[in-house]
Order: sequence, then structure tokens, then C-alpha cells
Amino acid sequence: MFADRAKIYIRSGKGGDGHVSFRREKYVPDGGPDGGDGGDGGSVYFEVDEGLNTLTDYRHKHKFCAQNGEEGGKKNCRGKNGADIVLKVPEGTVIKEESTGKVIADMSGDNRKYMILKGGKGGNGNQHYATSTMQAPKYAQPGQPARELNLFLELKVIADVGLVGFPNVGKSTLLSRVTNARPKIANYHFTTLNPNLGVVDLHDGADGFVIADIPGLIEGASEGVGLGHEFLRHIERTKVIIHMVDAASTEGRDPIADIYAINKELSAYNAEIAQKPQIIAANKIDAIYGDENEVITKLKQEFEPKGIQVIPISAVSGKNVDTLLQAVSGLLKDFEHKPFVFEQEYFPEEEQAYDDDPFTVTYDAAEDEYVVEGPKIEKMLGYTNLESEKGFQFFQNFMKTNGILKQLEDLGIQEGDTVRMYGLSFDYYK
Repeated sequence: MFADRAKIYIRSGKGGDGHVSFRREKYVPDGGPDGGDGGDGGSVYFEVDEGLNTLTDYRHKHKFCAQNGEEGGKKNCRGKNGADIVLKVPEGTVIKEESTGKVIADMSGDNRKYMILKGGKGGNGNQHYATSTMQAPKYAQPGQPARELNLFLELKVIADVGLVGFPNVGKSTLLSRVTNARPKIANYHFTTLNPNLGVVDLHDGADGFVIADIPGLIEGASEGVGLGHEFLRHIERTKVIIHMVDAASTEGRDPIADIYAINKELSAYNAEIAQKPQIIAANKIDAIYGDENEVITKLKQEFEPKGIQVIPISAVSGKNVDTLLQAVSGLLKDFEHKPFVFEQEYFPEEEQAYDDDPFTVTYDAAEDEYVVEGPKIEKMLGYTNLESEKGFQFFQNFMKTNGILKQLEDLGIQEGDTVRMYGLSFDYYK
């Protein structure tokens, strides 16, 4: 089965924690802090691999984690960085955040390698927090936490031209004639399972183009009937659509009704697709007398007044196929050669921001006080007016949401005990 969708979980590496230690050497009785910084966590990258054309690698393995950074050490030793992880995908893979469906990255065009999740930064060791008033800081910065995401990977084929039509109208035969693609060709009444791609090289020196045989669509495809959704996504990037119909009516179908049915499905799935330039290839003229019949005449009467050219061809004999390719090339000249790339809609860095200033909660037995200190506390006290009712409410909420009250309770604080913060003392009450 062609694998063009996958759900996976990714996680970057946690940053290593900064270390708390003090220089302890002979003849150096009052050595200062020498705790080293933690190493950075590994990041998660996606990279285009030209040798891949499906997402099969992600059908059975769904969890991918980068390595954590190591903790800092004594004597200013920095922890080792965690290893990155690089996930290989085929060109055209669109990476979405699973719950919202928003695009994070489109691995197309110039986007060959992209960092989805940055590893957590390693925390600073206690050497960074020594000041004139705090010469022996007993706290260090924790490493930034790992980031995680549930992703939806979706392969959207990159082709200039989409070849659509009901089963058995000759799409695979045409593709094999005009490109180097070798699709399996047989009289299947259901459909080919794989979108087949091929490169068309024009003989007159004009720019070639990529054409994709989008598997046979059926009514209700836009609602997921049959394999509709699996294949409609592959036509989103195309610039021109070739509708292929059976002009000889060998299957007993009405070509005009078929074209309207397919356009209806395209429009229901994505209204912009149905607005793309179209050409009708009236195939199998080798099975009729002359170059035209009643079917072709009706097709021209119906669609050419709407600006849609009808070209009778024979994919088997090759008759008029060059005329079709030249007409397609003419429509493509109105487009830039740059492939269509989906814009980013979801930004993991903004969605998962965090504050990582350190703090400690300890018990000072000599003074019989509980001590809360660290840059995070110092900053909070710097912008909070504890004299006002709102400021004191903010202070209480800050203590609760940052887990400081819980840590005090875990240390055994009782009502009436004293809590000290940078020269300020408070009595603890629940």
C-alpha cells in the first residue's frame, strides 16, 4: 500500500541542569562557586531524502526523541550536548501539528532541512550567580525542558500537471508514452493505488514539466468515499489539470457528466483546485472513425465556450499527443517555475515558551527560617508592590503557581514559621 500519511510523536532533548559546587582546594579556604553549565539538549530536524517517495518509514515506528544534555560538573566543567535526531522524508511532505492541523513546515522547494523542535538550552552553573551580596549562591539554573509535539505527516505530490479522470480512460497509458514513468497498466475497474509521476521532455527546447497520474476519482471522493482523500491531496500543488475522458465510450460512460462530476469533487475538496487551468484530452480516437465523433463534438460545444480546450488524442498510437503537450506547456508559461509551497501556520517556539530562571527553597536551621532565593524571586520582588492589595495577591499567586508553597510544605513548614526572601521576612499562614 502506498504510504502517504503518518502520525508520529517527536521530542527534543532536555537541557542539562547547571551544577552547584564550590572550589575546595588546599590553601584556598574560601573558594568561590565553580559549578559548570549543563549541555544543550538535542534538536529534532526533518530533511528531504531524494531516494524516498513514501512515508513508509513512519508506518511502524511512531516515537522519535533527541538526546538530553548532560548535567554540568565541578571545576566549571560543562555538560556534553545531546545528539540531534534527523528524520528523512520525501520531497513534498507537509508537516502539521496534529490537533490543529496547522502547517509547521513544507519540505518542498528550497526547504531541504528544517528544525522543528530546538533542544532545551543547558542551565547555568552557580558560578554565574555570584554577586557582591551573594558570594556563595547555592542555586543553579535548571536546563530548559524538552519540547514535544504530535505531528501529522502528509505527502502531497509535487507536479506541475495533474492528470485526472475516471478509471480506464487511459491515464496510465498516456503517462508511459510521454514520460519515463512505467506504471502498471491493466483494465482495472477500481483504480491504481499509487500516484505515478513522470517528467515530460519537450523536443523543441521548451521547458519540460512534471506530470502526475492521480488515481481514478469517484463521486463522493471529497467526502472520503473510496480512497478519495488519499488522492485528492496530491493535486493541490498542480498548476494545470488535464481531464482525460474516453471519447469512444468503450465503457459506456458519458464524458461530459464525468468531467462535471470530477470538477464537483475537486471543488468540494478545495475550491481553489477547480479554478486551475484545465485541458480536456478526449482519448481513444484510435477506436473511432476519423478524428471526431459525436462525443468529441459535444465536448467542444460544452467546454470550449468556457475557455477549456478539447484535444482529441490516442494514448496508444500517440496521435495528437504532441499537440496536447504543447497546449499544456503554453498554459504553464503563465506560472512561475517555483513550486507551490504551503505557508507556515504553527510556530512551536511561540506555542511552547517557558521561563527558566532558577530559585531554591531551603531551611536555615541556625536562624530557624525557610529561605527562598534565586534570580526568579529577585525579579519578581523587583516589579511587585507588596504594599498594595493587588500586589500581595499577585505575590501569593506567584508562590503557588511556581510550586514554592508546595516545596515549603514538603520541607515541613508550619503556620507561624518565618519565610525569608532577600531581607524580607513573612510569617507563613495557609
